Amino acid sequence: MDELPDLQKRKLLSALCHVSTFLSWLVVPVAVPIVVLCVSDDPVVQENAKEAINYYISFVLFYVISGVLVFGLIGIPLLVLTIVADYVLPIMAIVHCLTNLSKPYHYPFIFRLV
Repeated sequence: MDELPDLQKRKLLSALCHVSTFLSWLVVPVAVPIVVLCVSDDPVVQENAKEAINYYISFVLFYVISGVLVFGLIGIPLLVLTIVADYVLPIMAIVHCLTNLSKPYHYPFIFRLV
């Protein structure tokens, strides 16, 4: 019975890390996972927080690259793909965090710097 609140806390904090990408574009998406990483001692929550930070950093780079290439023919489809992935991948991560509590979510196609 004591394990149930820990699983609920894990579910809430892990999902919060990935939901933060929808809250704003500048500071909040990276600040929330950093706070969760510092506050939580659960290894699954910490891995989800690190993954959310890496996701944010990677997509900032993807948007910069797409923005630079938008003046060429490949830039517009790349920008559209980046925008679609920016919404779809966090939704997949949130669903994973709410259904699979024993394993952190790993985003595909991102740089893992943290």
